[in-house]
Amino acid sequence: MSDYQQIIKSLFERHQSVQTTGFSADSYKPGLDRIRELDRRAGSPSSRLRCIHVAGTNGKGSVCSLLAASLAGSGYRVGLFTSPHLLDFRERIKIVEEDGFEMIPKESVMEFLEKYDSPELSFFEITTGMAFWFFDREQVDIAVIEVGLGGLLDSTNIIVPELCVVTSIGLDHCALLGDTRALIAGQKAGIFKSGVPAVVGQMDAETAPVFEAAAAEAHCPLFFAPDFDVHGAEQLKDLLARMDLQGECQEENLRTVLCALDLLGEEPNVDALCRAAAMTGLRGRWEAVRRSPLTIADIGHNPAALKGNFARLKEMMASGAYDKLLIVYGIMADKDLQGILPLMPREAEYFFAAPDTPRALPAPAILSAAKELLPNAQACDSVADAVSKASALATPQSLIYIGGSTFVVADYLKLQEI
Repeated sequence: MSDYQQIIKSLFERHQSVQTTGFSADSYKPGLDRIRELDRRAGSPSSRLRCIHVAGTNGKGSVCSLLAASLAGSGYRVGLFTSPHLLDFRERIKIVEEDGFEMIPKESVMEFLEKYDSPELSFFEITTGMAFWFFDREQVDIAVIEVGLGGLLDSTNIIVPELCVVTSIGLDHCALLGDTRALIAGQKAGIFKSGVPAVVGQMDAETAPVFEAAAAEAHCPLFFAPDFDVHGAEQLKDLLARMDLQGECQEENLRTVLCALDLLGEEPNVDALCRAAAMTGLRGRWEAVRRSPLTIADIGHNPAALKGNFARLKEMMASGAYDKLLIVYGIMADKDLQGILPLMPREAEYFFAAPDTPRALPAPAILSAAKELLPNAQACDSVADAVSKASALATPQSLIYIGGSTFVVADYLKLQEI
């Protein structure tokens, strides 16, 4: 095992990660005192960064990548901080330029941990501090910072950005953020800062008053992307068709990004927007990982995200272009399976699997919950087993979907590296 592998292994052992253990008292530590102290010990790098701060339930990763790509395509050296990672811890911290991205070097990860790791910190606090430190040291022109959870008490919320962005609001992490969209919106609006413009990607009767009240209290200009005058409908449709980020949600994400760029005084770089996933290394967002049979991998995991994904699968099947729909599906035990099951296409054949994480719901438990609604299903031993069984039944004209969880997609992508 290399020195880097050993130090990453030790990091996960010393600090429980939400990605692997869920939102326990050890992995999720809301509040800003610890990250402020870490930032101070590292020389206060957050105070020197020019930032864009992005919160929301779904779409954060796509919006961050689209923003980073457009800015990089226009000549900026862009820091990009996102989570979670799929294959490599370093995916969380990248520098994006016109010719592509580079992850934080292994040597920099080791240097930061050796200097600043402390037992009272959460995994996400350490990662956030590392990103601020690295972006400052590399003198990026601007950093796009994705909120980890919520906004108000998130470790990233010590920055004073040039622009705040909130993507969509859905019911997820309700035990921590509230059980209504209005309550969750209030947490996301916690990133609003005095005098800093804020863009909200959705506008609806339940959440708009929350954002308006929060903006008034914070004394910040508020803009709703649906009201914003962006490109004409045909130009927007053409751009969406050309983007390497696909999926029903990308129209809303793109409109949000165009609004944000306008408020920053930046022209959208159309070429960069079209290749944002490639430029930033973003994976698992309606990603066509194989062409024959067409195989789609997507990390959408809550009802709001999966509703759109499953609806699109139904439309694709209704087109007559595919002979069968095969779905490899897994879910974390703390997710809303009962809210997701009614959304799942009845015509599909299902291969339920628990990805390699203690948080996963066992495949037999999914099968038991789904048997009345989805009789054409089976429990598999692993994601690899599920993919193998789905592939054995597929023809070149079949459609395969792999998702339900970030971890399902990560396990699948690991198979492709073997």
